[in-house]
This record gives sequence, structure tokens and C-alpha cells, in this order.
Amino acid sequence: MSICPAGLDLIKSFEGLRLKPYKCPAGVLTIGYGHTRTAAKLATKYPNGITPELADALLQDDLLDAERTVREQVKVPLNPNQYAALVSFVFNLGAGNFLKSSLLRFLNAEDYAKAASLFPIYCKAGGVVQPGLIRRRQTEKALFLEAPPCQPA
Repeated sequence: MSICPAGLDLIKSFEGLRLKPYKCPAGVLTIGYGHTRTAAKLATKYPNGITPELADALLQDDLLDAERTVREQVKVPLNPNQYAALVSFVFNLGAGNFLKSSLLRFLNAEDYAKAASLFPIYCKAGGVVQPGLIRRRQTEKALFLEAPPCQPA
């Protein structure tokens, strides 16, 4: 399974495209669509900013990690919408935090409703509730609960 267009659009809309490096609310250097892993190196290599094409390539690479985490850690069947919502969640929250989350625990216990109800509790960055994360988690929850499933990209 791969992320569907609705999931990709969700990630792009909440991350936003920033061609020059910036610090996210958690204080992490970021560039493109929420790319953090090599942001410092890219800032040095491209002092005037990266191209939209490079931002898209970085996003696709970062999505591979988020998708792998969902595929490996979720032990119950998912429809494409549930998968996309979880990939967005992992992309933003980080794999390590996802592995420790009660959302994953309830989901793997086949309590889909309880898992969905937990999206909104993950709305802090740097210990502070972020309005953008509140909206993002509401959107991820809605996509997770949405039927019929979206079509894979």
C-alpha cells in the first residue's frame, strides 16, 4: 500500500512548502515539506534555498520512512484512508513517538474507534499546544474515519 492523494495533500498542506531553512515550533531546523534529517547540510549547500523539485524529492524520501513505520508497526488491517492518516501522523510525530503512542497500542488491539479518538491528544510541539497541530490531528482523524477509502496514488 502507498499513500493516497488525499494523504499526500494533507501532509503538503499542513507542512507547507518552505524553500529556505527555518526552525519549526519544536526548534528543529526544517526545509521543504517538513524535511529535517539533512536540513542543515542542505542549508549550507543551497544558501539561496532549494528548488520545489528537490522539496518534492525530499518529501517522497521522507514518506518512505513514515510508510515503512506504519507497515511494520501496525498489526491490524488498514484501509487506504486509515493508512494515509497514520502516515501523516508518523511523518509529523516521528517514528519513535509513534511506537510509544497509546494510539498505536489501541489500534493494534483492534480498537479502531479508540485509536481514532486519540489523534487530537498529540498536538504539542516543544511542550506547547499548537493550533496548527490541533487542526492537523482533526483532519487526520477525519481521514482515518472516512469511508469510502481514497484511491492509492
